[in-house]
Amino acid sequence: MKISLKVGDITAEEVDAIVNAANSTLLGGGGVDGAIHKAAGPELLAECQDIRSRMFPTGLPTGEAVATGAGKLNAKWVIHTVGPNRNAGQTDVADLESCFSASLDLAQRLNVSSIAFPAIGAGVYGWDAADVARAARKVIIDSQSAAQRWSNVGDIRFVLFSDAVFDAFHRVFEKH
Repeated sequence: MKISLKVGDITAEEVDAIVNAANSTLLGGGGVDGAIHKAAGPELLAECQDIRSRMFPTGLPTGEAVATGAGKLNAKWVIHTVGPNRNAGQTDVADLESCFSASLDLAQRLNVSSIAFPAIGAGVYGWDAADVARAARKVIIDSQSAAQRWSNVGDIRFVLFSDAVFDAFHRVFEKH
């Protein structure tokens, strides 16, 4: 399993799946969610509306993941996951870890070999980037079953929105 970190635009990644730090409505929003919806085009919103009406009428629960097509993105899939909103009192790190594990579980089922993650929760949801990085590392590297559980996923990329977030992730992942 190859893990890489970079500052960049996640919507420009050429991967099998891009993870969207979505809000529970799945209907787009700010930050990475808005950028992904804008870059993917109206097909993504239409598919999200359909999934929401059929499967999640009250919204996608925190820590769960669902996949859609990727529209105009250089990917096959967008995997939407809802991080815990620390600013709204959702402070359980297990919910943050679940975003990474649920996304990777879904990627495995979809036979994804490459995936790009943002810093889930480190934007408007108020999580410290180092806490997000530690949650990701715990799930992806420190879990003893990770290599077997996500055997298809050989390329995991963290595409981060700023140098400060990159530095936080680098400090956490540099020992890997």
